[in-house]
Amino acid sequence: MKILFKTIYKAGSQVFTLSGEGDFVSDERVTVRSAFRDGVITADVVPNTEIEITEFSAVLKRPVEKDERIFSNGYQSWTLSREYAPGDRIEDFFYAADWLMNSVFMRKSGVNRAGDAVFVKTPHRRGIFTSASYGYIRKGGDAEIYGSLSERTGFTFFEFNCRNGTVTIKKDLKGLKFSEKRRVLDLAIIKAPYEEAFDRYFELMGIKCRKHEKLCGYTTWYNYYSGVNECIVERDLKALSEFGENIDIFQIDDGYQSAIGDWLICDKEKFPSGMKETARKIHERGMKAGLWLAPFAAVSSGRIFREHPDWIVRDEKGEPYLAGANWGKFYALDIYNKGAREYIRHFFDVVLNDWGYDMVKLDFLYAVCLLPMHNKTRGEIMCDAMDLIRECCGDKLVLGCGVPLMPSFGKVDFCRIGADVGLQWKRSLHINREGVSTRHAVNNTVFRRHLDGRAFMNDPDVFLLRESNMKMSFGQRRLLAKINGLFGSLLFTSDNVGEYGEEQKKILRETMNAQKAKIVSAEYTGRNEITLKYIVSGESKTMIFDPKTGEER
Repeated sequence: MKILFKTIYKAGSQVFTLSGEGDFVSDERVTVRSAFRDGVITADVVPNTEIEITEFSAVLKRPVEKDERIFSNGYQSWTLSREYAPGDRIEDFFYAADWLMNSVFMRKSGVNRAGDAVFVKTPHRRGIFTSASYGYIRKGGDAEIYGSLSERTGFTFFEFNCRNGTVTIKKDLKGLKFSEKRRVLDLAIIKAPYEEAFDRYFELMGIKCRKHEKLCGYTTWYNYYSGVNECIVERDLKALSEFGENIDIFQIDDGYQSAIGDWLICDKEKFPSGMKETARKIHERGMKAGLWLAPFAAVSSGRIFREHPDWIVRDEKGEPYLAGANWGKFYALDIYNKGAREYIRHFFDVVLNDWGYDMVKLDFLYAVCLLPMHNKTRGEIMCDAMDLIRECCGDKLVLGCGVPLMPSFGKVDFCRIGADVGLQWKRSLHINREGVSTRHAVNNTVFRRHLDGRAFMNDPDVFLLRESNMKMSFGQRRLLAKINGLFGSLLFTSDNVGEYGEEQKKILRETMNAQKAKIVSAEYTGRNEITLKYIVSGESKTMIFDPKTGEER
């Protein structure tokens, strides 16, 4: 296989470019040694002086045929991920959004920090598709996977260019200086029937799913958002426990804490009995207790930020580095700071072992790796962060969210694989691919199905059947529940089921008790039409729906 390697690096104050084909590319300062064996490409950079790589890429020739499809995997949980035909344009990438995302306003607000726009240039032209960590080209029932075997070497990004018939692999090595041999690329190319290809990919990575049982339950967020309080929790908990079905878990989302980052300081006006007592009440109803945290996030108004400024990730000028616009702007904890690391261990210990919560939903995890630091790449930082989380949580259940996916493989029990579901199907114009979008959530549920039971158990986000505080039609709500039941391993609602009518109760029971389907095929069969062929309870079925309108054909 011919591979063109290109390395742009700094040695001292000078910048050099090294490029060439073959398994040995060298100049007087640096050698790139590569190998391709048993479907695995490796590349080591061997310097004879200290260098900093600003760009590393490998280009393979791979023409794409008209009847093939390209899967574009998004960088993190919320990022739109779906298949495309060779003549398509990647969805929600357009010039105005690109300009806005790179504007001074976006940098100062932090809106542009959540997604892959941090790493890759927007491909505006038809036939060019980016993908994070892995992607594939599919023809019929066969998939040809191009996938990193470890992001600890640095985040990996692919560009599938159907216009010139190439696949380009780029590594994010920003901030890394080294003077000894270093592995920078560890990549598998696997061609096999779809399911077999992904089995082989995860076998090569050495990743095993931690859990294999489905959970059903409730989360407070998609009805009350940060306005949740103890009375709401007790009312909805009572209604759910009296519903007559086995409900596994009741989760309290954002809103119980006094400030983001101050996880052990409860808002006493909202939860006067405290979070330990709330967990006890959930257990009393025969359910596991879940609690939301953003463990690496902190806001400037909180006690943690004010009292421990040295715990906060800072830029090269020493200023706190903005991690996002949520909660009026938030920042990230430096997990390599001893004090911050001990604080993280402490609040997990209290939440899980003192308060008694059985599962934590961990959100906005991407914030921890926005800046390369301590001579580590962003990919290595994210891998270290997920190792820390697993260490802190032990055998307790972890639901990951807002996380770059590959570092979470085998580390979390459940993981969100799509955007937040909205209260309406139609969405506002997006300037990034991570925003709230029911349509994006559905696309990701369908096209990231290969992760379920291999990397973790898939969380497609909630389905909602209620009438109040709702802008989706009942048909759209019913379709969302059906899709989640077919694909999901964590089935959550945010409804007060005490307000349900008989039809809503019927659909809730059917969804919670739905058997996981064996997916035969799932693809776009028209511009705005997804066709699913699947087998459930031994019966072959077909489902056709429009992901833009939420209408089932």
